[in-house]
Formats: sequence, structure tokens, C-alpha cells
Amino acid sequence: MSTLNPYDKFLNGRPADAILAETANKIAEYLEVIGSNQEKKPAPDKWSAAEIVCHLADCELVFAFRLRQTLAEDGPTIQPFDQDEWAKTYPGVPASLALATFGELRKWNLRLIRASLPAAAERKMTHPERGTMTFQTVVETMAGHDLNHLGQLRKIAGKPV
Repeated sequence: MSTLNPYDKFLNGRPADAILAETANKIAEYLEVIGSNQEKKPAPDKWSAAEIVCHLADCELVFAFRLRQTLAEDGPTIQPFDQDEWAKTYPGVPASLALATFGELRKWNLRLIRASLPAAAERKMTHPERGTMTFQTVVETMAGHDLNHLGQLRKIAGKPV
């Protein structure tokens, strides 16, 4: 596993762009199967489906800034965030709102990514906990992060792998 991209193991050689493009539809598919149980936690220490989608929406917002900062500045240092602190705001937020937010942000980010690659692939940024990485690594991290959480949603939905 890459220390720069802790989600690299989920990619299995698949192109990040394709994963990023299909995530919103996969989320919607799993939420439809989960139905009215979207706020039910699968275990006391685990996020509900709705909370996972809220987390994905928050992360898309963070990735949007990181991508743009990497394109606009020379070697910026990005700000990490505490996902558990951010998650304290999720209870009561409908998965549908989180998905709509995620979906629109993802379209916006995909437009930027497609317009920027391959030219910006090697632009550098520094994550204080992971080190210096490239724009391409951030894109691949997004895709692996998607797959990680899609796996959690798939499990909640009771879908086979």
C-alpha cells in the first residue's frame, strides 16, 4: 500500500477517471436497495449509509479545494481534517441531500480533472501526514477512497461483491 495513497489497494489497475465518473450512480443504486434504513448504523461504531454519503460529500468538497490549490500554487501544503469531528454534523442529514451535493461537486471536479490531465499530472502538493504527492496521486486517492466507501455501502445493501 502506498503511503501517499492509502486507498491504492482498491484500484486494482482500474483507471481513476472511470471510477470517479460512476461513483454517484453506484451510491444511488445502493441507497435504493437500502431504502428506509439509510440512517441505521450497521454497528455502534460504524457510520450509517447516510453518514457515509455525507462523508463522501464532505471529502469531495475537500478534494475540490486540494485539486484547485495544486493547480493554482507551486507546491502548496494542504490542510488535513478530522473526519470524525466533521461527522458530528451528519446525524439527521438525508442521504439524498448528501448524494445531490456529492454528485454536483463530482461533476465539477471531473470537469477540472479531465481538463487538467495529463498536463498537470506531476504538479506537486504536500500533505502534512503523507508527504509530497502529485495531482495524479490526489485523483487516484479520490478513486480509491470512493471504492472503499462504495464497498461499505454495498455491504450495508447486502449486495454480493
